[in-house]
Amino acid sequence: MTLLDKARAGQNALEQIANAIPGYQGYRDREQRRDADRLEREHLAGRLETGKKALNDAAAAATRSGSLDAINDIETARKRLDGLIARIRHADRGYSGFFDTVKVDEATLARVYEFDLGLLDDVEGIAASGGDAKAMTARIDALDARLADRSAILSGLK
Repeated sequence: MTLLDKARAGQNALEQIANAIPGYQGYRDREQRRDADRLEREHLAGRLETGKKALNDAAAAATRSGSLDAINDIETARKRLDGLIARIRHADRGYSGFFDTVKVDEATLARVYEFDLGLLDDVEGIAASGGDAKAMTARIDALDARLADRSAILSGLK
């Protein structure tokens, strides 16, 4: 069951009646897509936060051992991870409102959601990197580059 299906399943009786109104169903579907998109982005950002904890633990261990080179790598990874988390949390929504200048059609939304599901594997890889700052930085940079593809899909460039 997808996040969108879960959002639809949670409708109360009044929402189900309102969906019978001509034109309202499409509006409500867009609202549910927006909610599902927000939930997905929050989940991805939350998983990345676990990778940040591993970096914090690695930084503490490097500080205790006096390994300055490792601390620099860890700080680089931490800064890039913070930027990636912010970028995911504030990414363009897979939704366009009635008055938006760029309208996103259903086929494009489907591509964005499929793309977002693929991001989960990348996020899990970052979270599973443990305290290996160099490996984590490489994965963060790769995911950051993929997010540019998401924006290109939404804008119709890809």
